[in-house]
Amino acid sequence: MQNRIYVNLHNGYTAPTVKESQKDMWVEYGDDNQYFEWLIDRYVKSPTNNAVINNICKLIYGKGLHALDASKKPNDYAMLRSIIHPDCLKKAIQDLKMLGQCAFQTIKSEDGKMIAKAEHMPVHLLRAEKCNEEGDIDAYWYSDNWADIKNYAPIRIPKFGTSKENIEILYIQNYSVGMKYYSYVDYQGALPYAVLEEEIANYLINEVQNGFSGTKIINFNNGIPAPEERERIKNDTIGSVTGSRGIRTIIAFNHSEANKTTIDDVPLNDAPSHYEYLSDECMRKIMLGHNVTSPLLFGIATSTGFSSNADELKNSFILYYNMVIKPLQEMIIGGVEQILAYNGVTLKLFFETLKPLELTNPDGSLVEEEDKPHSKFSKQDDKEKEYQEIIKKLEKYGTKKRKNWIKIDDIPVTDLSTDKEIDLELSMAQNKWDKDKKQRSAKHLLNRVKKAYLIATGQATPSEISEQDMIWDEFYFITRYKYEGTITADTRPFCRAMLSADLLYRKEDIEAMSNEAVNPGWGPNGTSTYDVFLYKGGGNCKHLWRRQVFVGIDDEMSTPLDPNSERAHQISIYQAEKYGYRVRNPKGVSVPTYDLPNHGFLEK
Repeated sequence: MQNRIYVNLHNGYTAPTVKESQKDMWVEYGDDNQYFEWLIDRYVKSPTNNAVINNICKLIYGKGLHALDASKKPNDYAMLRSIIHPDCLKKAIQDLKMLGQCAFQTIKSEDGKMIAKAEHMPVHLLRAEKCNEEGDIDAYWYSDNWADIKNYAPIRIPKFGTSKENIEILYIQNYSVGMKYYSYVDYQGALPYAVLEEEIANYLINEVQNGFSGTKIINFNNGIPAPEERERIKNDTIGSVTGSRGIRTIIAFNHSEANKTTIDDVPLNDAPSHYEYLSDECMRKIMLGHNVTSPLLFGIATSTGFSSNADELKNSFILYYNMVIKPLQEMIIGGVEQILAYNGVTLKLFFETLKPLELTNPDGSLVEEEDKPHSKFSKQDDKEKEYQEIIKKLEKYGTKKRKNWIKIDDIPVTDLSTDKEIDLELSMAQNKWDKDKKQRSAKHLLNRVKKAYLIATGQATPSEISEQDMIWDEFYFITRYKYEGTITADTRPFCRAMLSADLLYRKEDIEAMSNEAVNPGWGPNGTSTYDVFLYKGGGNCKHLWRRQVFVGIDDEMSTPLDPNSERAHQISIYQAEKYGYRVRNPKGVSVPTYDLPNHGFLEK
């Protein structure tokens, strides 16, 4: 009979199940809500998986988190250091790689206006709360032991940026197809081989400790004594012929020599090569699952077509850094930038990379063939100069007065190409303009047109500069607002006009409407003006301002970003905040007046 290894991978490996609890507010992850713990076991019990994860985490953290503009913003850089300790970053990186997600516990100052500290939160102790009606996660639940929630009752902690609580959870994860609350690990396909590697180790250990390994047989051919006598003879014989390595002798009692015990050897002749194949296959598949381009990166020598190990390491590291390490670094940096943005801090963050054979610059950029180590200026210095030039141009543009531009085409409400009355008025004004009176004539014309046609919807100038615009890195971010809701039979004229116009407004445009009688009679005590940004169409109004974020590439940084141009691309608020662009308005701006206290009316 031949020895075989039987590994039950069906029971040893299962894809994670995500189940919304029927009686509780959190979402369970895995069988018995223990999938994070199952992943930790795969890290602890699989030597290859353990080594690869450890080394990848070292490469991600490198020599720590730094900022290119630290010397220009020493106070902001000091705030970064005081908020997030390096050990917290290391732990978060370990969670992100091993468990597919990580989390920070943000602690606000006493007044709630700043984040004073960001601590690492063990992500395996968190479970997501069930989504709200809009499909968003509002909070996470924490327990020291999810297998015993009776003694370790879960605690609800709000999600970062969703509450006024002093403690919130910033949850960092990658998108996974088919997963709503959690994310797959990036080595998901290698998990069966981590299980197989564990089973092989357990089998071999069991063979060594308990396997059948007799090599000598002593036969007693003068009859079979009583059981007690057999045991005594056996103990005396073994004590005299065996050493400290254990029993390697078989005692047999026979009626005669003709009836002596015989044993046939049943060795697995190719056992060494068989175990070697399985071990090598596990190692290869686990490294493939982690996208390892060369085992040499982790100290495992290989024979390849490269001219030397140095060549292999260089080419492998360049590929591995760009495909694996850098994306994981950017995920961590994105989370840190969200924390800093809450405090109004923007820094050009980077992880100083470990440099095998001096293959990288201090900022993590890869050294090219023509780079000279003794060069006076490095690549990050050149990039920093480029950023500063862009900022200077924008600052100059922002303060420059554009005296010769009259934005007639931003007049909303009517189509100027078909409205004969306005066309006639503009034509007459054009004939009267001269060089000395251009500004005065333009202002006069604009006021006349505005009084006649713009009183209902104000003046929308979405392509003008706003205080809520921001240039960050190589992107131009702007925030604009659209009046949204439905038109019904009892919709007020102001709201009907705003919804029909379907325009984008800057915050400044809406504030300007608050100083004009755009909706007379709905101000305090029946006045003609009020805060349109907060109260929209007045008391009981069921419409709202919808915030829209746009981003443009830096190919035309010298001109403002027009949200209606091809340069502008609409993105989600979450995506913008990942880049450090964070806009905060009064709480009631984004909800209908009807949902404000007292439906938006003043108390009598």
